[in-house]
Amino acid sequence: MADLKYDPVLHNHEAFREKASKRRGFREAYAGLETEYALAHEMLLARMRAGLTQEAVANRMGTTKSAVSRLEGAGKHTPSLASLKKYADAVGCTLKIELIPQPMNGCIAAQPTAQPERATA
Repeated sequence: MADLKYDPVLHNHEAFREKASKRRGFREAYAGLETEYALAHEMLLARMRAGLTQEAVANRMGTTKSAVSRLEGAGKHTPSLASLKKYADAVGCTLKIELIPQPMNGCIAAQPTAQPERATA
């Protein structure tokens, strides 16, 4: 079965946030879900670049369109690492996860003093 192509619906996220930020409680709620929104945004961009519908991604993942919709919905569902890997493969991407040290009082977090042990052959 050939993958379905689609014409993406344009969404100006910055304009949406600007308008929505005027509602009481929005800023706090949005800030609390910042990581989830960033992940959803990356997933939608990857699917758009691949030119795929949710249904086509679902077919490639071996799941349903509604499952893909839940994966792309920020704050509604916490996807497993396995699901994120399958999604990345389905849209032609490689999943990369980073832990980035946070600044502390204007300084970068201290580096560990002990070096991790390395396996020797």
